[in-house]
Amino acid sequence: MKDALMERLKVFLQREDNSTLVGIPASQEEIAEAQRQLNVNFHEDYVHFIRTFGGAFAGLAVHAFSNGSSLGNETVVDLTLGFREQFKELPLAEVLRTGYVISIDGSGDPIIIDREGKVCICYHDTREIKLLADSFEMLIEDNFYEW
Repeated sequence: MKDALMERLKVFLQREDNSTLVGIPASQEEIAEAQRQLNVNFHEDYVHFIRTFGGAFAGLAVHAFSNGSSLGNETVVDLTLGFREQFKELPLAEVLRTGYVISIDGSGDPIIIDREGKVCICYHDTREIKLLADSFEMLIEDNFYEW
C-alpha cells in the first residue's frame, strides 16, 4: 500500500478516541495458518494492512484475527468459512471458494478479495457479484475518510 495512505491510516487509528477501531497486528504465523485453512494466498496489500493494524476500521470494517473491539470478534477465517457454507449451492460459491471474506456490508453481504486481488461484494438476495475495487488498496482509498 502507498506510504501516504498508510500514514493517514496510522494517524487516524492511533488517536486515543479511535482505540476501539484498531486491533492487534497479525503475526506471520496467524497469516500462514489462515491461508492454509482457507487454501488461499492473501494479497500483499491486505497482508500489509493486517500486519500493521490487525482487524481495523478503514472506511469499512476490515477483519483479520484480532480486531478492534468495535468491529466484533469474527476473523477472516470465520467469515470466509461461514459464507462458504452458506452459499455452497449457489453460483457465487466459486468466488468464495477461491477468495476470502474481509468484511460484511450493512445488509449482511460478504465483501471478498478474489484470487486476482479484486474486491467484490456478493449480494445474497439477488445472487449477484459486483466489483467494488480493482485492489484492496483502491477499496481503502475510495472508502477511508478521516473525521
